[in-house]
Amino acid sequence: MRGGRWRKVASQVGRSATVWAVSTVTMLVLAGILPDFRLQSPDGESATHIAVTAAVGAGAFGLLSALAWPLLVRLLLLVPALVLGLLVFVLNGSLLLVALRLNPASSAEAAPETAVVVAAVMSAVASATGAALAVRDDDAYRRRLYRLSDRRRRRGPAGPSTPGTVFLQLDGVGHDVLVAAAEKGLMPTVARWLESTHRLTPWRTDWSSQTGASQLGILHGSNHDIPAFRWYEKDTREVMVCNRPTSAAELQRRAVERTGDGGLLSADGASRGNLFSGGADEQALVLSIATRRRGRENRSRAGYFAYFSDPANAVRTAMSFVAEVGREIGQSTRSRFRKQRPRVARGGLYPLVRAFATVVERDVVVAAVMGDLLAGRTAVYADLVAYDEVAHHSGPMSRDAEKVLERLDRALALIANVAEHAPRPYRIVVLSDHGQSPGETFRSRYGLGLGELVRAGCGLPVPRKARRTRSGAEARAAVRAALRRPVEAGGEQQHPARRRSEPLVLASGNLGLVSFPDVPHRMSKEEIDARHPALLTTLANHPGVGFLLVRSEEHGGVVLGAQGAEIPLDALDDKSGPLAVFGPGAADAVRRTHSFAHTADIMVNSSHDPADGEVLAFEEQIGSHGGLGGAQGRPFLLSPLALSEPVGDGLDLVGAEQVHHVLRRWLRESNGPQVPLNTEPEERAA
Repeated sequence: MRGGRWRKVASQVGRSATVWAVSTVTMLVLAGILPDFRLQSPDGESATHIAVTAAVGAGAFGLLSALAWPLLVRLLLLVPALVLGLLVFVLNGSLLLVALRLNPASSAEAAPETAVVVAAVMSAVASATGAALAVRDDDAYRRRLYRLSDRRRRRGPAGPSTPGTVFLQLDGVGHDVLVAAAEKGLMPTVARWLESTHRLTPWRTDWSSQTGASQLGILHGSNHDIPAFRWYEKDTREVMVCNRPTSAAELQRRAVERTGDGGLLSADGASRGNLFSGGADEQALVLSIATRRRGRENRSRAGYFAYFSDPANAVRTAMSFVAEVGREIGQSTRSRFRKQRPRVARGGLYPLVRAFATVVERDVVVAAVMGDLLAGRTAVYADLVAYDEVAHHSGPMSRDAEKVLERLDRALALIANVAEHAPRPYRIVVLSDHGQSPGETFRSRYGLGLGELVRAGCGLPVPRKARRTRSGAEARAAVRAALRRPVEAGGEQQHPARRRSEPLVLASGNLGLVSFPDVPHRMSKEEIDARHPALLTTLANHPGVGFLLVRSEEHGGVVLGAQGAEIPLDALDDKSGPLAVFGPGAADAVRRTHSFAHTADIMVNSSHDPADGEVLAFEEQIGSHGGLGGAQGRPFLLSPLALSEPVGDGLDLVGAEQVHHVLRRWLRESNGPQVPLNTEPEERAA
């Protein structure tokens, strides 16, 4: 026993000495090729003196990185995440300058900008060397994983024998996209699981096919009264946005109040990179707690400290961040030169936003999940948002998006590898919250946005460019006919008493919401027609609009379509009308949304071409989700064969709330009664 301990100590000392030696050689090489970095005085010094200077400098830099870096990262938590990458380089270079000054007998010096480069290269080389030396040593490999993971994991006896469960959400990856990626060899880990250990089950989202509605339903068992990604609530006079911290906190509070349950992860769970906590005790990068005063272990940005406290992690991620920014600039430039269609603007801050989602968020969340596995937690739910961000701007089937899928597959393989070293067995479930549907934007096809079309249909002034489009002209003509009076060329005239009825138009992918803030209740079709006689007709007959949902005083709720189609919700099963092209379940999804208290006065779903799956986004996105139509409403559930079937034969898995019941059932199968039983029905007929 004692001999084994000494062998481990000797092995660790040997690896440290090797890393030190490699770092020394790296510093000598950099001093030879960089003009502003030298390890000797201008008069020259002996080779031995230069080597000692390099060795002392490399050793001091390594010690400073190990001792001072965690303190610096605590300060970095106060810095906005998008500038974190640049500060990593600057601070790492500063540590190198300090290390060079620690040897009073040397004349080593470096320009500040050169020090940044030298520090980055040395950190990367040291990290690679340490990882390479640990490959054949299981104990060393495990220690390496501990360093990369959450250092605040619980330390205790051996983990339980019952399996833990890891839920990995690939944000925005649709069922068909996953299958195609596995078949093309882009995701070999997923392909291997499909062939041997896992089953693939598609499921159908609610009308609001976006992360806020889906993830709240999955984690907390209720996404009631979430009509879209963003909507206006007349009772509070607030615009709710699912990815706004205050809104996320309120939505989570409402879900917990409605279900009376803390969430899927309330029994020894961890929530990583999500909009909502799921009731987990361990939370990092969770939006719903971002505005809350929390303890150090549970604050939203704690995951950043856990990851960036390792300087090798910080440098590697920072270098990948810069590379991803360059990759996005190159890809967008190529797309512009080739005049690819459809295309949206990808300038401004977007390259930084993309790099954060595809590099920083991925690295931090994966490291946090690794820490949870090694700590033996019962349930972990993590969201990887990289694909969703890229697909919005490059397209869901683009080469750019496929490259992201390849990197996500490597992350899955890494997590599976770590699970083999965990103190308990783990079952890995991979799922998505929605898919993405391709298609050009509404504005690019028709020359005006939904908001401008609504204003034109209301007889309100619109920009000159929008008035000149065919859609704008038709809307103005409809207003003239409805009002039976001319409209002046300088702008539509409105009765003074009606000026306060200007609509608020919000977009969630290809789902639009029109609300009239001055009216305290949800307006009826009859009320809307009385105030704006041409509005509903203008919208329903527009070729870019699939259907409208409005409240009716006569029928309770109606779906409106082109050529005067008006179908009560109760009659949709017999006569689907404009909903026919949207596939099975569309009528149920529309009826459910109609029952919400905060459904907009007018719900507008874009047109959909079932032949190519395209929709028209009301936002500037060529891959969109949020409404009905195409692949956006068909995510997936990839589960181990050891778990029970998600649904019975002949049934479809419908809605995020049903997915919640399935995941909760699986937790009970693995861990018994410590996971609370949810008595809601788990299956819904197709």
